[in-house]
Amino acid sequence: MVKETLEEIVADLKAGRTPTLSPDDFSCFSAEALEGNEHVSPAYLEVIAASLSVADVPTFERALRALAEGDLAWLGFKIVYDPAEAIRNTDNEVTKKYGDTGSADGQPLVFFCNDTKEIVSSREPSPRDTFQMKDITRGPSMHNEQFEGLTWLSVPLFDQVHVWLLGASDAASEVAALAHHVGFAVTVVDYDTAYVSEARFPNAERIVLPGGNFDALDQLECKPEDYVCVLTRGHMFDPEGCVWATRHHAHYVGLMGCKGKNDRVRELVLASGATEEDWERVKRPIGLKFGAKTPAELAIAIVAELVDVRYRQRYSESARAKHEQSLGR
Repeated sequence: MVKETLEEIVADLKAGRTPTLSPDDFSCFSAEALEGNEHVSPAYLEVIAASLSVADVPTFERALRALAEGDLAWLGFKIVYDPAEAIRNTDNEVTKKYGDTGSADGQPLVFFCNDTKEIVSSREPSPRDTFQMKDITRGPSMHNEQFEGLTWLSVPLFDQVHVWLLGASDAASEVAALAHHVGFAVTVVDYDTAYVSEARFPNAERIVLPGGNFDALDQLECKPEDYVCVLTRGHMFDPEGCVWATRHHAHYVGLMGCKGKNDRVRELVLASGATEEDWERVKRPIGLKFGAKTPAELAIAIVAELVDVRYRQRYSESARAKHEQSLGR
């Protein structure tokens, strides 16, 4: 989400103008994101824009503050395709605890919600709408198709976590696909164009190093908030990958391999100037432990760990405690 876009919307609403909303700014309304959705098209943004007024200014101003503070927050959109049904439709047999009142009204709505379940909107939502509005913190509205007459979309007010895959191995190809699917931005690095191909990594940024080795890896910059998975083919350049990731203080560094191989990698990492503390920051072996063996199974273990690290990194201690309690853990 771009700060200037929200500022322009606020300025338009304060001046009594109808803002222009574009799928380029609100990606949940893109044709790609809505593919197969029979109830919403990118053109619905025009309906949303026409529904906005000066009463919606606090919603967008709260979103601006979330951007400035790095808050884990979303802008949500209530999409109404059958107003009468949306109002009439009450909770099903499982979720009756939310009452016997359907949607508060048959009108679209833009709202703000963050990981602490703070909601800001121009109108008071019904208890059932509140239940669905809070669900955007689980992704693009987990229960968005639960009730007839309306659906829900959301766009995050924070950046994707960047995952570096050092090595274009078969496991890395599987990791790239899964990591992209669960919302990571993925970059794969290798020196062989035959492996760093669009066919193997269709949804990742691909970087080909010159020279037939990983010497040029030092020319790339990794941010402290990035994650690094060292998955080089044949483990030939694992030491270079670990040194690079720890030198850039990556938030997470994981290394694949057995203990014997990793003992040798440790020797080479320390010989390259890294410290024992640097080495201890490397998660090894990478991934959660549940008997994974094949590249696809290993990818599930690795991406599951990445999701867990991201969860712990993003959510506040109080939000995590509440979630853990709900899981009975």
